[in-house]
Amino acid sequence: MSGHNTSVGRRHRHETVALVGAITILLSTAAVRAETTSPTPSGVETVAQVSVSSNPGDTVIRPFQVHVPDEVLADLRRRIATTKWPQRETVTDASQGVQLATMQKLARYWQTEYDWRKVEARLNALPQFTTNIDGVDIHLIHVRSNHPNALPVIITHGWPGSIIEQLKIIGPLTDPTAHGGRAEDAFDVVIPSLPGHGFSGQPTTTGWDPQRIARAWVELMKRLGYTRFVAQGGDWGDAVSEQMALQAPPELLGIHTNMPATVPDDIAKSLQNGDPSPSGLSADEKNAYDQLAFFYKHGLAYAQEMSNRPQTLYGIEDSPIGLAAWMLDHDIRSYELIARVFDGHPEGLTRDDILDNVTLYWLTNTAVSSARLYWENKLAFFASKGITIPVAVSVFPDEIYAVPQSWAEKAFPKLIHYNRLDQGGHFAAWEQPDLFVQELRAAFNQLR
Repeated sequence: MSGHNTSVGRRHRHETVALVGAITILLSTAAVRAETTSPTPSGVETVAQVSVSSNPGDTVIRPFQVHVPDEVLADLRRRIATTKWPQRETVTDASQGVQLATMQKLARYWQTEYDWRKVEARLNALPQFTTNIDGVDIHLIHVRSNHPNALPVIITHGWPGSIIEQLKIIGPLTDPTAHGGRAEDAFDVVIPSLPGHGFSGQPTTTGWDPQRIARAWVELMKRLGYTRFVAQGGDWGDAVSEQMALQAPPELLGIHTNMPATVPDDIAKSLQNGDPSPSGLSADEKNAYDQLAFFYKHGLAYAQEMSNRPQTLYGIEDSPIGLAAWMLDHDIRSYELIARVFDGHPEGLTRDDILDNVTLYWLTNTAVSSARLYWENKLAFFASKGITIPVAVSVFPDEIYAVPQSWAEKAFPKLIHYNRLDQGGHFAAWEQPDLFVQELRAAFNQLR
């Protein structure tokens, strides 16, 4: 199945774009760190706002590129150099949080060797755009395949992720014959930045929850000319994709998720009560229960703070090291991987991968605005939702919980693909792009 309107899509290869002057926009659509010509009376630097001029009724899709001023990068290095460090943790493991040695290794590399310009060039080599949806400027990467009948897919990142998570999978998805696939495996790829994240605008009013973002994504795909498409996501990307599936617009053929919401009600109640694993669980179900119990007990504090008091997080907006530590402490397996990377053992991620993502949050001033999505959300994150359209599930072993097939089959009556992988974690597309691409090809093959 083609999946999009070829009369719109192929003839107008770079969308219906109004060329509005220079393509280069200095970190547009988001709050940007830039020093003003004079300090405030207290000597504190202020933050300038630079954004695309948009009318809430404007549906134009505008080209976008990134260029960070040299002085902004110099300010970042200065702030890293003047970090006020805490005492070393009093334990020999990560039970008290992100370890001092890991953060100091990260800081040294970030200050002296890391080069933002490399990822900036990678981003600017891709077709990037902004368009206003429901009053907020949405940034997106949109790469069309040269292969006919490519299947359009909208891929949504999570927190503390960003579009950086998906950069490695764009080439293999859009040009499969150059990456071990077949022409009929081709996708048109759309990767938006969530509102309040990255280069998208920061909402100035409440209400931007996963349901609203899901509606905006459907509008975005239709605005790009697609009449049939699929969706993919993990973390918040899963929440948005599952809400798209629940809303079931006729254009949406199905979804793929690498962190699905499948926890049965009785299991969820036991987890909330802190009960031991119930009797009668299979080995896979008990493993999932134990993983979730550990996460609820030891790994949920960041989400609870952002769910309740996101505006309080001034420290991570002001300190790059504070921001990096907060982002590294998402889940224990991802943190352990990152710590190994900064010990000189890259596996799936590199030091640059990690700092590309953290630096994007820093430069766009989105530490607090991204946290507000937790405050906006009123849904149980892991509870099954009653989706009736086709769903594909890929299970990576180091995810927050490895979804048992039995739970997936109950949650998704039209489960079209289920597979357990041997490696990979929460940031699956970022850590294991080859496996991730294989999963998307297999998952959506029957929906083409």
